[in-house]
Amino acid sequence: MASVGVVSTQPDLAALDETTFDSVLCVVAHPDDIEYGIAAAVAKWTTAGKRVSYYLLTRGEAGIDTMDPIDAAPARADEERASAAVVGVDTVDFGDHQDGVIEYGVPLRRDIAAAIRRTRPDLVLTLTHAETFPGGFLNQADHRAVGLATIDATADAGNRWIFTELVAEGLEPWKVTAVALSATAQPTHFVDVTGHLDDAIESLEEHRLYNAALPEDFPTPAELLGGSLGEGGAQVADPAVEHALLLEVYER
Repeated sequence: MASVGVVSTQPDLAALDETTFDSVLCVVAHPDDIEYGIAAAVAKWTTAGKRVSYYLLTRGEAGIDTMDPIDAAPARADEERASAAVVGVDTVDFGDHQDGVIEYGVPLRRDIAAAIRRTRPDLVLTLTHAETFPGGFLNQADHRAVGLATIDATADAGNRWIFTELVAEGLEPWKVTAVALSATAQPTHFVDVTGHLDDAIESLEEHRLYNAALPEDFPTPAELLGGSLGEGGAQVADPAVEHALLLEVYER
């Protein structure tokens, strides 16, 4: 995932009420998607005793041009597990969708709804499904498909009569409290992640094979996260908030 650029001034951002949830599920397409900002909030939440789980639809096997997907898939999955451990997450599950060609549709919604029923989170986080990130950078097809399917799956997960086979598999319906989108051009809330920048940087640095294959002029994890989370903090009215993750939040 590339840099998401600068967020326009958002005078009406509200602090996310972190007392309203104890468990979180992060749903993304690829290894490293969570590490481009969300991991800072994850570090804050696990430090506070909240339970956070990851569900990735692919193993990122198409993400390294110089590495055969057969070899890249297990290597990148291992890097994601190491990255998650840095910020206190030990539940990292993977789907079996093909990297680069994830299709929005009922099978994708079903897989995400099943993950929600397995982990039973209060809050679900994903990336924006918009065509562009803040600053006009184009979003990637897998991100868009997974982001939209995740929003829909938060409803599917709570409806007994959608995907009835999940109940037969022992996955009872589960209603989430809210769903939140990261890397959005229309944030409504922020998470103060001041003090957790280094955690986020270390987490992203665990993607060693992927990072090594990036162009030489690509920002380092410290540069990228310091910039994006710093820009987030600059949008918050409270000067004590140095770094912030901006989210578009919807209650369920």
